[in-house]
Amino acid sequence: MRSVRNDQPEKNESTLEAGAMCEVLVDGHFGYAATADLSAQGLKRAFDRALATTRATSEHKVHGFTHAQRPSAQGRHQSPRGRSLESTQLAQINHCLMGASGAMKGSELLVNRSARAMTVQTQLAYFSSNGADIRQRFDMVDIALSATAAQGMESQTRTWSHTGQFGGEAFEQELWEREAQRISREALELLQAPNCPSGNMDLILMPDQMMLQIHESIGHPLELDRILGDERNYAGWSFVQAEDFGQLQYGSKLMNVSFDPGRAHEFAGYAFDDAGNPATRELLIERGVLRRGLGSLESQQRSGLPGVANFRSASWNRAPIDRMANINLEPGNSTLDELISQVELGVLMQTNRSWSIDDYRNKFQFGCEHGRLIRNGQLQEVVRNPNYRGVTVDFWNRLAGVGSDQQAHGTPNCGKGEPSQVIRVGHASPACLFRGVQVFGGQA
Repeated sequence: MRSVRNDQPEKNESTLEAGAMCEVLVDGHFGYAATADLSAQGLKRAFDRALATTRATSEHKVHGFTHAQRPSAQGRHQSPRGRSLESTQLAQINHCLMGASGAMKGSELLVNRSARAMTVQTQLAYFSSNGADIRQRFDMVDIALSATAAQGMESQTRTWSHTGQFGGEAFEQELWEREAQRISREALELLQAPNCPSGNMDLILMPDQMMLQIHESIGHPLELDRILGDERNYAGWSFVQAEDFGQLQYGSKLMNVSFDPGRAHEFAGYAFDDAGNPATRELLIERGVLRRGLGSLESQQRSGLPGVANFRSASWNRAPIDRMANINLEPGNSTLDELISQVELGVLMQTNRSWSIDDYRNKFQFGCEHGRLIRNGQLQEVVRNPNYRGVTVDFWNRLAGVGSDQQAHGTPNCGKGEPSQVIRVGHASPACLFRGVQVFGGQA
């Protein structure tokens, strides 16, 4: 992790972790023990501890499992990349960071200019007594630029991020500086812009805001462990019920949502989950109808519902749980200009600024960094502090247009579980048009 703020180096951190998680199956009950001691003696102690605690607690298990929940898969996987991260010089990363910070100069009203880059290399090896042998390697980059402009009591921030499975090709100074200039210019523009109007109107969400909309109102409520009640003490339940699969009209017929771990460069791509289950693309929602949940082989066995290969652990010292991965809204046939032309009165919003959603992932309220009014099919003036609210199923059934240009975004910071696990997720989406949404201005 390296960062620069106002042309001054701010952070230079590196971390190396290694460890092992031992999983056992005793009387139909899975149990775990982790260790950072990778010697033969250390691994044996972890195994003995896992065996003892699992045997002691097996009479209280919530479900009886078998070896069928642990496939005997074998395979290798590596992130797609152009240039290896190992060959990327730290001086090049610093040069990009300083260049982006400098490119945001231009006005004394720009009170904060920051640039951050995080690179992560992860190697996973999965072995089991039933013959599984899986090795996976991931090269990941998370880049974030931010410009804040302030005048009097008003401040506005614009950001840009570039997140995915990349190598050194992600450190493209010309791109960073071009985006840095854009967001600093837009932050200044927002200072002088009027507040977003309030009322029921059409809404176009750009891909970087659709990422948050997909994450909160599709990804989390479809997690089967949440539907089963496992997460209710911490992350909450879901409005989705078991009987909804195959029946619930989650959204309009334009809505097609996939679990796609094979999409090149998307942040949460992989070939096998952390139970050794081969990961394949599956449709979660087809023509608006809910088809499949985000549940591992364990959750599928417990619930009797179809799931995916999404049993994922944040690190060697955390047991896997049901997690999102690449959850994508499939592209449609409209250009952005065609979506805009269909709007008589509305707002185009981009880049999430704030979010709030209830613990059933049902009622929500989201705020964006940047808005533009649309009148009579034409983009008009910039507005600041644009926000919108809705209820999940009602909102997605208002989907009236889906763009053709799908863009992938991601975050390394999706939290869930006790003890807490923070994990990477990816969401690809085109711009989308929603009819008759509650829009309002001001600080959300």
